[in-house]
Amino acid sequence: MELKDLSPENLWRNFAGLNAIPRASKKEERVINFIIDFGKRLNLETHRDAVGNVVIKKPATPGMENRQTVILQSHLDMVHQKNGDTVFDFDTQGIDMYVDGEWVKARGTTLGADNGIGVAAIMSILEATDLVHPAIEAMFTIDEETGMTGAIKLDPAYYSGTILLNLDTEEEDEITIGCAGGIDTNTRGTYEEVPAGAGTVAFEITVKGLLGGHSGMDINSGRANANKLMNRLLYKAQRAGEISLARLEGGSLRNAIPRESKAVVVIPAAAKDAFVQLVNDFAATVKEEYHTLETRLEVTCKETETPAKVMASGYFSKLLRAIYGVPNGVYRMSPDIPGLVEASTNLAKVSAADGVFITHSLQRSNVESTKEDVAFAVRAAFENMDCEIIQEGGYPGWKPNADSAALKLLLDLYGSHFEHKPHVGAVHAGLECGILGAHFGGRLDMISFGPTIRGAHSPDERVMISSVGKFYGYLLHILREIPAR
Repeated sequence: MELKDLSPENLWRNFAGLNAIPRASKKEERVINFIIDFGKRLNLETHRDAVGNVVIKKPATPGMENRQTVILQSHLDMVHQKNGDTVFDFDTQGIDMYVDGEWVKARGTTLGADNGIGVAAIMSILEATDLVHPAIEAMFTIDEETGMTGAIKLDPAYYSGTILLNLDTEEEDEITIGCAGGIDTNTRGTYEEVPAGAGTVAFEITVKGLLGGHSGMDINSGRANANKLMNRLLYKAQRAGEISLARLEGGSLRNAIPRESKAVVVIPAAAKDAFVQLVNDFAATVKEEYHTLETRLEVTCKETETPAKVMASGYFSKLLRAIYGVPNGVYRMSPDIPGLVEASTNLAKVSAADGVFITHSLQRSNVESTKEDVAFAVRAAFENMDCEIIQEGGYPGWKPNADSAALKLLLDLYGSHFEHKPHVGAVHAGLECGILGAHFGGRLDMISFGPTIRGAHSPDERVMISSVGKFYGYLLHILREIPAR
């Protein structure tokens, strides 16, 4: 079976058209123009705000003019991640999708179902001529994945809607009424490089094959963080004997659990056999620790050309202690909502090369005070390194409203499309609803839902085909039943 054979045909066609366009966060110009051209081809009122968000307005169908205006919202950008052995240029190539049983996947890269399925659903509604719906304002935001700057800088003057349906939830049995806020903690420092010295050999160490995933939705899954594993190994090696660091590169995007890390280290030639044994023993240990979860975890060690310079030993020791001490993963569980992560942090990127050391991390919480607490905990781990620490990009969470009229409507209609009852709650992810709600002064009744997506923000990302049809049918039913103003 191919994508063109899937139902609903219009949604999958629009998803394929969207995925033919490179659309990394902060590189959305092509997809912005794609959406603008789409709206104009339909002769619908189309605007681009100052930051690049797009709004397309579609009038109500006959008899629905007195219903509340609905804002349908999804983000245009996607996370660009690929496997280390995948040859792919995200700047020029479209996503290579295929059907695998009950799932749609991508070959070696992220799929972009987050949030491309939501975008495609909105496009399908905008172009349809046989639907019953109220006035619609389609809100396509940019840069959700790397800072939510589209939502933060959105111009509310373009919108009159009172109900906002965010199509960015990743479980078909979930109706989301709240989410976490977040803040970035980034560090940058410079260090002295010294000669590698005579009588030494170099090794390239690689940690790879990890599941990775979404740093909010998957943070409580127990998945390994490649940066923390690499640091654990280097710390152990330093305690065992003389070792110097030439280069270190782990992770990439701030909201993705890092899947790979690579380091080049220099050791005395006489310690070569002992070092290789230490790495092999470490690999066996962590494989046993994660054997039920990280089934593809690999730790490799191969001899390489000895670099001319390495990091000064004093700074290397500080780096190892800081990375070991920085919290990572779940920081606090919610005492109010069973099973909900309240606060977390993800050490997303660690890099050291050519005298410059950097880290990127993202802290999340649905409570502002614990968001500050976990951000301070990360900050404190780096304060003894004499490096620059920048905490920025903070955004608010979305406080749940259990008395929402839109929620009551969605619950009333849910059973006609699904065989199970929905789970209503908050998610430990940074949906744009908290930011958008603040723009509109509390006038918006907001709900988030969507199809089942697994492995978001990783090359294992996939979307369940059956859930897409049910999600889309549910969305159309909601639009038909929107209440009067």
